[in-house]
Amino acid sequence: MTNRTDAIGYQDQYNGTADEYEDYYEYEEDYEIEPLEVPRAIAVHDLAELMETTPVEVIKEFMRSGYMFSINEVVQHDLVAEIAPAFGFEVLPLEEDTGGGSIVPSTENDDPSMLADRPPVVTILGHVDHGKTTLLDTIRKTNVVEGEAGGITQHIGAYQVNYEEGLITFLDTPGHEAFTAMRARGAQVTDIAILVVAADDGIMPQTEEAINHVKAAGVPIVVAINKVDRPEADPERVKRQLAERDLLIEEWGGDVIALPVSALTGDGVDDLLDNIAVVAEVSELKANVSKSARGVVVEARIDRSRGTVTTILVQTGKLRVGDNVVVGSLRGRVRAMLDDSGAPVKVATPSQPVEILGISGVPEAGDILEVAEDERSARQLAEQRLRESEMERAAGPTLEDVHTRIAAGEVKALNLIIKTDVQGSIEAVKGALNGLNTEQTRVNIVHIASGAITESDVMLGLASQAIIVGFNTDPGQGAIALANQEGVEIRRYDIIYNLLEDVERALAGLLEPVYRDITEGHATIRQIFGVGRRQKVAGFYVNDGQIRRNSTIHVLRGGRNVFSGPVSSLKHFRDDVREVNVGFEGGLMLDGFNDFEEGDVLEAHRSERVR
Repeated sequence: MTNRTDAIGYQDQYNGTADEYEDYYEYEEDYEIEPLEVPRAIAVHDLAELMETTPVEVIKEFMRSGYMFSINEVVQHDLVAEIAPAFGFEVLPLEEDTGGGSIVPSTENDDPSMLADRPPVVTILGHVDHGKTTLLDTIRKTNVVEGEAGGITQHIGAYQVNYEEGLITFLDTPGHEAFTAMRARGAQVTDIAILVVAADDGIMPQTEEAINHVKAAGVPIVVAINKVDRPEADPERVKRQLAERDLLIEEWGGDVIALPVSALTGDGVDDLLDNIAVVAEVSELKANVSKSARGVVVEARIDRSRGTVTTILVQTGKLRVGDNVVVGSLRGRVRAMLDDSGAPVKVATPSQPVEILGISGVPEAGDILEVAEDERSARQLAEQRLRESEMERAAGPTLEDVHTRIAAGEVKALNLIIKTDVQGSIEAVKGALNGLNTEQTRVNIVHIASGAITESDVMLGLASQAIIVGFNTDPGQGAIALANQEGVEIRRYDIIYNLLEDVERALAGLLEPVYRDITEGHATIRQIFGVGRRQKVAGFYVNDGQIRRNSTIHVLRGGRNVFSGPVSSLKHFRDDVREVNVGFEGGLMLDGFNDFEEGDVLEAHRSERVR
């Protein structure tokens, strides 16, 4: 096959006659189109390497399509799809984030002969003191994997039990916050969620919150009605409460399995495991063991003697000792692996939890592990992951762009998380928002509750691509910091009509973004230099803050603004710089202004979108 760079060069050289065009067209017909897998965002130089051509040719093709990019700039998946055919490639679509279900990437396009059954991954959630930990301990003690002399020897955040000649993997997460934090980072780790509800207590606030988190993840729910051995137990009340929250149990004509259990005595635990096995069998959980290994971080910690210890749940492929890996934006080499009993492991298979040693830092729960061919590839992948995460944080959903996203098919509804001041406001706000639904657009309330906006709400907003609305309630400082870091929008309202009006206008595409002006620094002009016949450079000293290359400069004279405009050149001595900080001197030129005077004050401004 002809080299792709030659093909592009031929296209550049074509300039005209019908016969020549016919020759070119036949040449193009012979050109084989190959599938190309491209991440959500990729640097131009990496894209050129992927398509076996030069960065110059890639930049030229982007220019033909009306885009200007430099060699180090990052381009989005959809733009790559536009120019790839010119190089003989067809870009494969991104894997859809379904919000839950399978732990592994889609296996639809995999060779069926390469697929193997894998154990289900189960997470247990519920209200505090309803018996989650006791239930986990009972399952562990009576169903540990064969070969573990003396039972479980250590806690690694995930473990496997052997039940009726089949394995079940349990995630020992501290609650739905960790469950959602993993989802927020793109890790769909749970196949089945066990909701524990105490028969003597019924559904409590944390239970309701857990229900909303699991619904947002879209995974099957099995309800364990615990503490049925207590005299005050009332399982029927729990079933009614579940029905009120759209969880209709099977005996009432629904599809939710609800089982009475006693975590303390062990009664009903075998029935619970039976039903987990049935749900897993119906789901036909499979993984491709021939692919490069991929996994997800369950937890990570620093051990004084061993360094960083990371618990990984393998998703697909086989993870081996010695593999070069990238975890989130960190990288390393697997020096050793241990299973949940502390025994050494050489090869880990899908749905198997293992501790690994050798990662360069401490990753976060939910970070994705991938195996790289060599150390150089691992470094490139880690850098790419870092760029992608920065771009995703900047591209979080806002109320202003929701209509565009719905029209483009990026989202099917406006996802909202509502926090109100009092319980009595919940139904009023919920009913009013549901009244805005139409055939084309709808409001999806992911979670609604009373109380302050917390970090847990922000993580749920990140995981479900939702906007957080506070009605007569405010976010805590931790929630504000996390929302700013992760790009989650928080809006606060005191009047319900203002909330409804903004949501209605957002759905109609009429809500304009709001910006605020921020003063970055002040400088005083000390000397003026002539450059050429007309251009002047203002030599200045920064009194406070900083002067940036991308600032808008207000020239103040006697307290009056005589000009506002962008910086065309910024220097520190002879060097072009991006910023000059307080206490330093520099020189600048402004677009469209030369009438500087000594003593003028330069005030640097930037515009920031209000979130």
